[in-house]
Amino acid sequence: MSTVDWVVLFGTLAFFVGYGVWRGRGERNLSDFLLAGRSMPWGMVALSVMATQASAVTFLATPGQGFTDGLRFVQFYFGLPLAMIVICVLAIPIYHRLKVFTAYEYLEQRFDGKTRSLAAALFLIQRGLAAGITIYAPSLVLSVVLGWELRTTCALIGGLVVIYTVTGGSKAVSHTQALQFSIILGTMTVAFVLIARALPSGVSLGDAASLAGVLGRLNALETRFDPNDRYNLWSGLLGGFFLQLSYFGTDQSQVGRYLTGASVTQSRLGLLFNGLMKIPMQFAILSLGVLIFAFYLFAPPPLHFDPVGRARIANGPTAPAYEALEVRHRESWQARRASAEAVLAARHAGDASAVARSQVELRDRQAALTEVQKDKVALIKSHDPRAATSDTNYVFLTFVLANLPVGLIGLVFAAVFAASMNSTAAELSALTSTTVVDVLKRITGRARRTGAAVVEGITSSGSAATGALEAGRRDVWTARAVTVGWALFAVGFADAASRLGSLIEAVNILGSLFYGTILGIFMTAFLLRSVRGTAVFVAALIAEAMILACFRFTAISFLWYNLIGCVAVMIVAWLIQRLLDARAPRAT
Repeated sequence: MSTVDWVVLFGTLAFFVGYGVWRGRGERNLSDFLLAGRSMPWGMVALSVMATQASAVTFLATPGQGFTDGLRFVQFYFGLPLAMIVICVLAIPIYHRLKVFTAYEYLEQRFDGKTRSLAAALFLIQRGLAAGITIYAPSLVLSVVLGWELRTTCALIGGLVVIYTVTGGSKAVSHTQALQFSIILGTMTVAFVLIARALPSGVSLGDAASLAGVLGRLNALETRFDPNDRYNLWSGLLGGFFLQLSYFGTDQSQVGRYLTGASVTQSRLGLLFNGLMKIPMQFAILSLGVLIFAFYLFAPPPLHFDPVGRARIANGPTAPAYEALEVRHRESWQARRASAEAVLAARHAGDASAVARSQVELRDRQAALTEVQKDKVALIKSHDPRAATSDTNYVFLTFVLANLPVGLIGLVFAAVFAASMNSTAAELSALTSTTVVDVLKRITGRARRTGAAVVEGITSSGSAATGALEAGRRDVWTARAVTVGWALFAVGFADAASRLGSLIEAVNILGSLFYGTILGIFMTAFLLRSVRGTAVFVAALIAEAMILACFRFTAISFLWYNLIGCVAVMIVAWLIQRLLDARAPRAT
C-alpha cells in the first residue's frame, strides 16, 4: 500500500477510537456501562443491531462466497423478517417490563437458577469463540499486507476495541457502531462502482451479469428440498428463521443492543428496520463477489488467492507440480475468456443459436478450470494434510490490492477494521454483561432483582446514596476488568481461526451448535407455561447432545440444527414435565 493508504487507514482507526472514548464518557453504574442508560432512539438501535451482525467476516468472506458459489447464500436470511416480528411480539415487552440487564435473568424468574446458568454458559462458550473469529478476519488482512505475525495483528485489533469499550461501555459501542456502519456502507458502494468501471471496454454491467448467470453465479433461489444442502429456500425459511430467532432473541450481543432502547417502541422499530434492510444489504455484498467473478473472466486470476499459502506451496518441494498447474490454469483461463467473449459477441449480434452454442462451450471451459482447482487442493493436501485449502476469504482482498486506486485501498481496509470493531465491541459488551450479571453477582450474592433501582445503585438519601454510588463505581470497574479478560481470550482463539475455512460459514456453524438449544429454553419459557425448571434443564442437555451428534455423525446442514435443537427442547421438556407431574403425590 502507498503512504496515502497508510495515512487513511490509521487516521480513520484513530478517529474511531477517539470518537468512541468521547461519546462514552460519564458511566456511573451498570445501567450506564452495560445498557447506555436505556436511552437510545430507534435509529441508533437499528444501526447498532445491524452493525453488530455485519462483522468483518461479512465484508471479507461474503464477497468470496459470492465469487465461488454465487448468490445462494442470501437464502440464509430469508427467515430473518419473520424472526424480527416474533421477537417484537414475544421477547421485547417481557425484557423491558422486567428491566433485565441480560436475557438470561428472565430464565431464573421463569424457571430456576440452574436453567439460567446453563443458558448463560452456552452463550459464553459460543460467543467467546465467535469473538475470536471476528477479530481474526481483519487481523488476517493486516498480517498479509504488512507481513506481520498473525498474533501481533490480532492483539492490535483487540486492543483498539478494548480502549473505547472499557472506557465508555455500551454507550461508546452504540455511537461508534453508528458512525462506523455508515462509513462501511459508503465505502462498499464506492467499491462496487469502481469494480463495475474496471470491466473491459464494451462489457456492460448487464453483460457481466449475463455471463455470471451462465456459470451459475446468479442462483439466488433453490426450491428443491434437501436437508444436506446448506442453502436453499427451505433451509433459509425454516432453519434460518430459528437461527435468527435465537440470535436476535436470546443472544446477549443482540439483546444488549436493543435493550438500550428508550422504550418498547424504540426497540421494536430498531429490530423491524433491521429485518427490512438485512436481505437487500446481504444481496448487494454477494453481488460484489459475483461482479469480481465477472471481472476475472477477462483479467487473469491467481491460481490460489491466499498469498501466504501460495508462496508456501510454490517455493517448497511441490514447486514443479505447482508450476505445471499454473500453466494449465493460465491455458484454461485463456480458453474461458475466449468463450466468454464469444458469448458476448453472439449476444450483441442477436444470434440466439450462436449464444446457445457459446454458452455450452463456456460452461465446459469453466469445468476445466474447476478441475484445475481440485488438483490444486489435492496438491496442497499432499504437501500438508492439515493445511487450509480454502482461499475464499482472500478473494476481495486480492482484488482490492491489485485494482483499486490509491487512497481508496486504505479506506476499504479501514472499513473492514471498522466492521470487526463493530461486532467485537458488541460481543465483548455482551460477554461482560453476562459474566458480571449472570455469574459474578450471583456468586457474590449481590444478584438481587427487587427492582432495577437497587441494582443500579439508586437510593433515596444520605450515606446510603454515597454507598450505592461507590458500589456502582466498583461494579463498573469490575465490568471493565472482565472486558479485558474476554478480549484476551478472543485474541487467543483468533490464532486458531485460520483452520476454519470460509469464515462466514464458520461463524454461523459455530452459532448453530448452540443457538437451537438456547432458543428452545426461551420458547419453552414463552409458550409452555406448565413446564418448570428441572424438565427444561434436562431437555436442554439432551437436545445439545443431539445437535453435537448431528454435527459429528451426519451430513445434515447446520441451519437445521437450530430447528432440531429448539423443537427437541420443547418436546422433551413437555414430556419430562408430564412424567414428573404423574409421579408427584397428589395433594389431599
